[in-house]
Amino acid sequence: MDVLQLIANGMMAGGVLAVPAIGLAAMYSVLRFPNFAIASHATAGAFAGWIANASLGLPVLPSLIVALLAGGAIGLLTDEFVLRPFRRAGFITTAIGSLALTIGLENVVRLVFGNEMRGYDLPLARDVVLAGIHIGPQQLQNVMVSVVVMALVFGFLSFTRMGKAMRAVADNPPLADIKGIDARMVARIVSFMGMGLAGLGGMLIGLDSSIDPLTGFRVMLPIFAAAVVGGLGSIPGAVAGALVVGVAEELSLLALPPSYKSTVAFLAIILILAVRPRGIFGREAY
Repeated sequence: MDVLQLIANGMMAGGVLAVPAIGLAAMYSVLRFPNFAIASHATAGAFAGWIANASLGLPVLPSLIVALLAGGAIGLLTDEFVLRPFRRAGFITTAIGSLALTIGLENVVRLVFGNEMRGYDLPLARDVVLAGIHIGPQQLQNVMVSVVVMALVFGFLSFTRMGKAMRAVADNPPLADIKGIDARMVARIVSFMGMGLAGLGGMLIGLDSSIDPLTGFRVMLPIFAAAVVGGLGSIPGAVAGALVVGVAEELSLLALPPSYKSTVAFLAIILILAVRPRGIFGREAY
């Protein structure tokens, strides 16, 4: 199997994986707990985009916006009415509550849509061949969307007032409170943004294959691996970690059957925790 082809596949997969990983990192940096519900919100976004694309006939790009808005809206509501009361009980309780939430939401999707696989309405197109490396047109479009989204997120965090407020709450909550920053409003914004990115990422992942109620659950481990490898709470780290995990998963096909590819993410978490527990960038890096 061509190593360069696998690396290219891994870079494209990692670029897509980076979108929900950024959402997870942003939520962790502000809310201080790993939100396992990111899996079900990725699924919800994927199905919202499918409704817009396959049922209503919208093109892919507007459907991606629908996926982002649906994931963000559901994330805001579930955090406000389900997870926020748990946060007073501490880190572990909230994490367990988010895991229960993701199971519940996935079963709601299963109840509404059933268990069958569903595909998006995409035009057939030949692969692009560059220096002997095959790249699918949809893969290329997915990566381009991911790059634009990542640039917008970095711009939002760096140049907008709300983005700076989010960074202040993430870096030093007591000082942010003294400065008059509304931590509750920041939590709402980061929940909408983080879960919106999860919904968008869920549809991007589905565009490359198909979707079902377990779409988000299947990528939950790689998303967490990307965030842990890069450094939980670090936005640049989430991008770097996603690329590392994506390439590592693809290169594992040289030695392992495809069914074992997901174990690479688990091994990446173990390795980074043993060697560098704070990840590549560490929590403070933004």
